[in-house]
Amino acid sequence: MAKFSLAVKPTFKAKIQMPVHGGESVELEFEFKHRTRDQLAAWGKTMAKMTDLEMLEDILVGWNIEDPFNRESLELLIQNFYGAPMVLLVAYHDELKQARQKN
Repeated sequence: MAKFSLAVKPTFKAKIQMPVHGGESVELEFEFKHRTRDQLAAWGKTMAKMTDLEMLEDILVGWNIEDPFNRESLELLIQNFYGAPMVLLVAYHDELKQARQKN
């Protein structure tokens, strides 16, 4: 019998290629909140009103970066790596979509 469960964990980890100014992308691991299809659709309708910080706080629960995972560090990420919020949002959506496609 295949190891497959309809019950999913509340979070999942994904490795993301984070672009770095003047250098090569760095592979980082982020931990994201899981959302069902309906939850993701509802969230998508509200995210347009969110700041980048609010959006990241709403999808992330951790990372493998040396800096602590907290609001101040998220603000530094946003300020120092302009494209990071979009990279993370796209990766989040792709990971959820990929999980659905594999099922």
